Order: sequence, then C-alpha cells, then structure tokens
Amino acid sequence: MHDLVRRIDAATPPGRDRAFDALRALAVLGVVLGHWLVTALIADSGTVRAASPLQHLPHLAPVSWAFQTLAVFFLVGGYMGARGRLAARARGTTYAQWLGARAARLFRPVAAVLVVWGVAAGTMLASGVGPDTLHTLLKLVLSPLWFLLVFAGLTAATPLVARLHPLWPLAVVLLVDLARFGLDGPARLGWINVAAGWLVPYCLGAAWARGALRGRTTAWALLAGGATATAGLVLWGGYPASMVGVPGAAISNLNPPTLAAVTFGLAQCGAAALLLGPLRLWLVRPAAWAAVALVNLSAMTVFLWHQTAMMAVTATGLLAGEALPGLHTGPDGPGWILARLAWLPVFAAALLVCLSAFRTYEQGRQRADDGRTRIVRGRRAALPVDVRHV
Repeated sequence: MHDLVRRIDAATPPGRDRAFDALRALAVLGVVLGHWLVTALIADSGTVRAASPLQHLPHLAPVSWAFQTLAVFFLVGGYMGARGRLAARARGTTYAQWLGARAARLFRPVAAVLVVWGVAAGTMLASGVGPDTLHTLLKLVLSPLWFLLVFAGLTAATPLVARLHPLWPLAVVLLVDLARFGLDGPARLGWINVAAGWLVPYCLGAAWARGALRGRTTAWALLAGGATATAGLVLWGGYPASMVGVPGAAISNLNPPTLAAVTFGLAQCGAAALLLGPLRLWLVRPAAWAAVALVNLSAMTVFLWHQTAMMAVTATGLLAGEALPGLHTGPDGPGWILARLAWLPVFAAALLVCLSAFRTYEQGRQRADDGRTRIVRGRRAALPVDVRHV
C-alpha cells in the first residue's frame, strides 16, 4: 500500500489542483449515500416497490441538503472541462479528439451497465418476475443516466459556454419558473431547466478555471446569497424544503431543477470554494491524495453501480425468509433510519465487488498524451490509470 501511495503521488503533475478532485470525490460519495439513505425497496404482495423516508418523515428534509451534491459535480466539471480544453488546444489536440476521449470515459461504463441489466431484465421476466417489480428496479438503475446525458452535453458545449456568465442561465431558470408557477404555464417548460439549471454551476467552474471568480469574498457571497435565496423560496415561494424528489409531492426540486435547487446549488458552490484552501493543505499528504485519486479513477463506476449494489443486498436479504428492518420494511420511523445506517457498510462491500468487476470499463487502457506509459523512478507506474486522466 505504501508503494502504491508513493507511485500515485509521484505520477501526479505538479500543477494539478488536487482540491477540485477532492470536491468531485465528495460530490459522488454524497450522491451515493443520499440514494442509499432515501431509497427503500419494500416487498409487498409479490411485488417490489420503492419508497422514501422523506415521504413519511418530512422533518428529515435537511438530510437532502447534505447529500444532494450534483451542483458541486457540475462545478468541478466546468472547471476541469475548461482547463482540459485549453490544455488540449495547447498540445494541438483537435476538438473532436478531446471530446471523443472524454465521452469514452463517460459512456464505456454505461455500456456495461446496459448490457448487464438487459440480460438481467430478460432473465427476470423469463423467471416470472412481474412487470411492476421490474419497472421499479430498472428505474433505480437507469434514472441516474439523465445526469450523464446532461453532463455530456455541457462538456460538448464547453468551448461555447466557457465564457458565459452564470447569471444568464440563472435568468432562464427564473423566467421558466415564473412561467410555470406564476403564470400557470405548461409543466413541460420545466425541462428547459435541465440544461439551464446545471449550466449555472458549470459556468461557475469554467469561470474559476480562467481566474474570473477567485477569492473568499466571492465564495462567501455565493454561500450567503444562495442560502438566503433558497430559504426565501422555501418559506414564502412555495418550493419544497427537500432538495430531492419525494414520491407523491406536487413539486420536485430536482426533476426538473427548480429555481430553489439552483440557488441551493450556488450556496453549495460557495461552500465548496471555501473548502479549496483547507483541502489543498490536506492533500499534500500522499496518503490523503491517493485516497482521493483512487475514488476519482472509478467515479463513474461508483455512480452507475451503487444502486445495483443496494438492490443485490436487498435481494440477498430475502433469503432470510422474513423482512429485515431497514432493508425490506417501510421507512416510516426513526427505527428504520437506525437500521438503514447499519446496512450502509454492507452496501459499500457490495459496491466494492461491483467495482472489482466493472472498473476496467471506465479506465480502459489509458495512456499519457505522448502515447507512452508514464514512467516513475525508472519503472512503469503500476497505476490503474494515468493520474493525469483522473
């Protein structure tokens, strides 16, 4: 382990801002933990359905504030995308080559998920699993893919949006919500916010990459302004307090994104900016950086397979012959929450199994930009992937 830590640290380019990698790792882990905490699979009359503790325990809405971290992921995506495109252009890499490399890193692991679950769905139907159960399971697996489509679209548009001020897409979100909720416009208008809403933190990240939004004053302004606006929208604007979708709720802040979700994302981006300094100090430690780098090397695999890991544990638990608390029971009380917390290490172990099986689809055969394997101390750096491609 010590040798691996040393090699990862030695293979990292000196100019890499490790703090942004740490933010991306935190964002991915936040999404994973959030899904594991707010998703329950209940076996009921021969079918399996999904339920959320936020539906029965609405006072737990603040939990969603901690684990709905998509804005931070788009912030880092904008930063990495803008810097990566500039570096690629300096090396003479064409736009098509740059985009192809980034798209492959995103969609190779998606192909593995689709193939595995295509076979699994056919097997379950043939074995008599009902369509309602299959729909519940497939929705949990496939619904996160919308995020990758949006992220891929914004990545492709990086040369166009890298200098776009975040206030422009924020204004679009405001106008869309005014039309939807203030003027009784058609609900389908909200889907404009899928692009416009996540473009706000993406543009913030691109602005950081070009040095336009530096300094603690800007970070505090984002945090305070975003938090104040979100509180006002929740208290007096009729927006729900939960920053994730709740079954049965009239409005979802996330599907599609609302103005409240976007202002909350601005507050998160401000908090993330304030963390950059402490993270930089912490990540000079080789062991800390190695942990962050290893999470980032398999970030998409973690994101794509964490729901499968949870479902595998839930299905295995059915072999016990009775409903296990926190796994098969309804999320309707504090006891369920405590029991679910105890299951989290089991979900994590199942996810590690998925990682060992499928991480190669994300990493592929990465090479340095000059086509040669990176050499560290005269030997091949036996890393899962070149650190420059994290």
